[in-house]
Amino acid sequence: MRHSIFESSSGMFHLLDRNTEMLTDLLPYSKDGLPVTREFLMKVVDVLLEYIKQSHDRNAKVLEFHHPAEMRSLLDLELPDRGVSLQQLVDDCQTTLKYQVRTGHPHFFNQLSCGLDLVSMAGEWLTATANTNMFTYEIAPVFILMEHVVLERMREIIGWRGGDSILAPGGSISNLYAFLAARHRMFPGYKEKGLHSINGQLVMYTSDQCHYSVKSCAAVCGLGTDNCVLVPSDDKGRMIPSELERLIVERKMRGQIPFFVNATAGTTVLGSFDPIEPIADICQKYKLWLHIDAAWGGGLLMSRKYRHPRFTGVERADSVTWNPHKLMGALLQCSTVHFREEGILISCNQMSAEYLFMQDKLYDVQYDTGDKVIQCGRHNDIFKLWLQWRAKGTEGFERMMDRLMELSQYMVRRIKSMPEKFYLIMEPEMVNVCFWYVPTRMRSMTHDREREKLLGQITPLLKGRMMMAGTLMVGYQPLDERPNFFRNIISSAAVTEADVDFLLSEMDRLGHDL
Repeated sequence: MRHSIFESSSGMFHLLDRNTEMLTDLLPYSKDGLPVTREFLMKVVDVLLEYIKQSHDRNAKVLEFHHPAEMRSLLDLELPDRGVSLQQLVDDCQTTLKYQVRTGHPHFFNQLSCGLDLVSMAGEWLTATANTNMFTYEIAPVFILMEHVVLERMREIIGWRGGDSILAPGGSISNLYAFLAARHRMFPGYKEKGLHSINGQLVMYTSDQCHYSVKSCAAVCGLGTDNCVLVPSDDKGRMIPSELERLIVERKMRGQIPFFVNATAGTTVLGSFDPIEPIADICQKYKLWLHIDAAWGGGLLMSRKYRHPRFTGVERADSVTWNPHKLMGALLQCSTVHFREEGILISCNQMSAEYLFMQDKLYDVQYDTGDKVIQCGRHNDIFKLWLQWRAKGTEGFERMMDRLMELSQYMVRRIKSMPEKFYLIMEPEMVNVCFWYVPTRMRSMTHDREREKLLGQITPLLKGRMMMAGTLMVGYQPLDERPNFFRNIISSAAVTEADVDFLLSEMDRLGHDL
């Protein structure tokens, strides 16, 4: 048979005619292309399954690190004049994953988005196959209805009845949508008249621990970053409400117009939660829009045990960013933004393009979501979350959130049990465990600013050894007056107590002699 396959000794499959079958043998180029199409796609699936297997193999490496110049020499990235064979494409897929960081590996603690939820992954495969846009019900009827149901449920969990929501390409754009809605609410003429509709300088507020995207809103929307006022935070990384009010009054005394406050629920580095209730009181007093950036911490809304006091008062917010692709484990990307006011998105962003959003269609056009956003085209990010939610149920997400928090608390206990090797920077509110590793030569030193400086110099060296060994990945960064320290994230359902023990012992093995 021309299109038969065989299994190699390595367990991988290869096309029998590895140099003859080309793109033109596939559908839709060949009317008889179904057998070759099936064979080609099954080979790709085989590559993906092997990657999944390795991602969950604790004896396999997290990564095979090479410096950029060396990596370039290992890869064939050229774009040929004549297309390569189908087998070469399968080989290209295998090579790509060979050198890719395995973010689903139980020893990958490097990012806020860790793990590989297989049901969500299956949803992403289907999404790519459906290959449709999300701007009208006409071309995405099932996905539009799924989005409607899931986002309504998320608003209910926040504590609202009614309201509005949308999926956006990342938390940064979700925060931007909140900014635009806040400005539109206060100055509805801005949409048509622009800056001339505002008699004064707009000012926004956020903590000095916020995600940089909040400050970016001021830059891209014409306020200027000087008018994004950074409110001081306490020693736990939480906004100080009295400082917020002082800074609001200060700018109002200058004749400026405060209009927007961003409170962070789960800061990027420390995982801190700004106190929502007193911030909401201040916003109510001065008639400011309250946005909560819960891109990172939003998953804890699902947990009755950990929701309070972190999210107490969240229902008083005007808008909330919540990224299921972080703590909830949905595959990248899956970011949502929610509004308490129904219709605010269409009022703010509608452009009424006649060639897309006709009002005389045969169905209820309120389900056409494209005019609610500034993007027009929008990727289908809902199906993987809907399918994952079907698999776990709301109770399953709650168990997952509780488990991740318990593992982080376990890690804190283990760090405290080895004070000579690890220095815990602060008790975490979330799954961000921040600490220094202490090599042997520094264990008898008094802990002071000089020691912290030296530990900050050790941190990137140890991270380098991790990457060269390929056995572990933990992120690091400086913050304020603190030099580099490790920020470990546990957001993967694959992680166990044994993986936490491995993490700490492997850091000591790699770094004890630094």
